[in-house]
Amino acid sequence: MTQAPATPRRTDRRHDREIISLALPAFGALVAEPLFLMVDSAVIGHLGTRQLAGLGVAGPLLSTAVAVFVFLAYATTAAVARRVGAGDLSSAIRQGMDGIWLALLLGAAVVATVLPTAPWLVDVFGASHTAAPYAVTYLRISALGIPAMLMVLAATGVLRGLQDTRTPLYVAIGGFSVNAALNVGLVYGAGLGIAGSAWGTVVAQCGMAAVYLIVVVRGARRHGASLRPDIAGIRASAQAGVPLLVRTLSLRAVMMIATAVAARLGDAEVAAHQIVITLWSLLAFALDAIAIAGQAIIGRYLGADDVPGAKAACRRMVQWGIASGVVLGLLVVLTRPLFMPLFTADPAVKDALLPTLLVVALTQPVAGIVFVLDGVLMGAGDGPYLAWAMLVTLALFAPAALLVPAVGGGLTALWWAMALMMTVRMLTLWARTRSGRWIVTGASR
Repeated sequence: MTQAPATPRRTDRRHDREIISLALPAFGALVAEPLFLMVDSAVIGHLGTRQLAGLGVAGPLLSTAVAVFVFLAYATTAAVARRVGAGDLSSAIRQGMDGIWLALLLGAAVVATVLPTAPWLVDVFGASHTAAPYAVTYLRISALGIPAMLMVLAATGVLRGLQDTRTPLYVAIGGFSVNAALNVGLVYGAGLGIAGSAWGTVVAQCGMAAVYLIVVVRGARRHGASLRPDIAGIRASAQAGVPLLVRTLSLRAVMMIATAVAARLGDAEVAAHQIVITLWSLLAFALDAIAIAGQAIIGRYLGADDVPGAKAACRRMVQWGIASGVVLGLLVVLTRPLFMPLFTADPAVKDALLPTLLVVALTQPVAGIVFVLDGVLMGAGDGPYLAWAMLVTLALFAPAALLVPAVGGGLTALWWAMALMMTVRMLTLWARTRSGRWIVTGASR
């Protein structure tokens, strides 16, 4: 008996199941880092505005030190997924091991750079003389956890490519729970202040890296993949990540410019900005969960030479991104009175925070499209275009943001510049997706 052809509705339901099965667990893993910073912000915020302002400078610096190497996860996910689609599991895991070794090397280099330059970095990004000592303390201690976080990125990329997002979820839940308990215990119980918060985060990050390493090593042995470092493989992983590194550096430059501008608006503004940027990161990772599913699904379809499947999955994920953005925007508006007191009791910080959150809420549907299409093109291995598109976005955002203090604008004006940045990203990514030039099939691009 001939099987009936799949209808569009049946195809959508199949993609929905696939997206949900990958995206929901991926969300838990993606929010690990912003939840770490959110816990830190909540605990430190009740120490005082100066401490929170210090975290407002050190936090984005640390996030940048990790996020510039996010290609360890994204490029690995796409490459592994392609090989899964082509049926070559041993080669897929071998490439993942190269990424883990690369993560260790990069992490050691970052720590060696950040520790001696911490005071200079804090000064460059505009911390006031009252907030700077707290920023330096937090930055130096937390930098020790960077190698662990880079290992987490690389190992997570391997598991995502293997279509496993549940293991990262379990590790993230454990890491968040340990971090929250250690923060409260070390900051208030041991009386270590902002240093206790940093140490708690470092311990939790190292524990997460250890668990990931055990899981990946077991998988490598099961499929006969070598665990030893391979210089050629490590070099190839680094070269494949260069376009995504350019893309990520441009994106982080946007965030650093925003932080530097906020710091020059005053302690209350930069403290409010820290709260907003922490929430923004949480919302972004929630939307990016669909993009993570996209990386794994698109890579697998292209590896299996299934172009219609890749196109249909892309279309459905965009619909999911828009709907999710609308829901998240409404949640921000409705829950503002509930979560603002968790972070600060300072009236000046609250006054700066309230209108800025409305801008964030309005931007979420646009962000939903941006993150999904970003994930689709990453899954296709279209890194060079992503690098070019982000450089264009940075060139348009930088002058708009730097004009904010010059024209007497406040934190809300700065976040309207952020909304402009997201709109430009949406337009460039949409144009590429419509062109079809991202579609390249086979086990490697």
